[in-house]
Amino acid sequence: MNRRYRVAVVGATGMVGETFIKVLQERAFPISKIAFFASSRSVGKTIDFQGNTYPVFELTEHSFDEGFDFALFSAGGETSLKFAPIAAQKGAVVIDNSSAWRMKKEIPLVVPECNGDILTKEHTLIANPNCSTIQSVVPLKVIDDLFGLKRVIYSSYQAVSGSGYKGVFDLERGKKGEAPNFYAKPIYENCFPHIDDFLDSGYTKEEKKMMDETRKILNLPDLSVTATCVRIPVMVGHSVSMNVECVRPIDLDLLKKAFQEHQGIVFYDGKSYPTPKDVAGDDLVHVGRLRRDESTHHALNLWVVADNVRKGAATNAIQIAEHMIKEGLR
Repeated sequence: MNRRYRVAVVGATGMVGETFIKVLQERAFPISKIAFFASSRSVGKTIDFQGNTYPVFELTEHSFDEGFDFALFSAGGETSLKFAPIAAQKGAVVIDNSSAWRMKKEIPLVVPECNGDILTKEHTLIANPNCSTIQSVVPLKVIDDLFGLKRVIYSSYQAVSGSGYKGVFDLERGKKGEAPNFYAKPIYENCFPHIDDFLDSGYTKEEKKMMDETRKILNLPDLSVTATCVRIPVMVGHSVSMNVECVRPIDLDLLKKAFQEHQGIVFYDGKSYPTPKDVAGDDLVHVGRLRRDESTHHALNLWVVADNVRKGAATNAIQIAEHMIKEGLR
């Protein structure tokens, strides 16, 4: 008889939390018991899951006392810093969607298609990467394995759902001619190169995340990476234009074949290409506009699109848990 698992969803009433619930059901995750936690503001709400109705409990220090095998967190950095270690100490494998743990050396930062093999039975706290990073490193891993990575230039075009419901509501307000409540500038019929706070370097935190997380996930600490991250008036689906310089000469036919055979990638050849509307609701990474960069040697351009709430957040976290089960790590 196949084993079933006890699962806790933390931040269950947020956008990613609600998508955790949806994806767990769609992928038929083997669950014996499930519980939903959020802040005190959500107490009294209920959640329908697999034909049953469950209450939403307030997250406290005792929420994990009854025992869980996996705890899926999407409740913000401060909450994760406080409660993720408690859940792990009480026996759960915590997979955290916030940025709180990602760059801590001892915490694995995982995209299963790229570096799932680093996970062991001893890992009880695992970081889920930034949404735009997740979709970018999947094709980059393929390129690195074939030709070696030398430099990556990211230009991202990111949907408002990357900001959660606050971003979605600002776009909806803009459609009605109302001023934004969350973004510094109107997003409706607009775009701006400002995601998260600015750093002293002139980069934003989002850009720094993409740069640092790429190096960590691909285990290329000296890789040259730079990024410009742009918020656009799209509801769901991040797009990333990537310029990639390689160590060795590039065989485009070989790369196309590798993309076509990759289980996590949908490859668009020739003049076809993916858009955010094409990928909404999908768990795969969509790659198109593959072509040589004719301005330099051993370089290429590609266009990468994915559903940022699913593959960029909830689905990737659940895939981490699935990988651990498949490999006998849980």
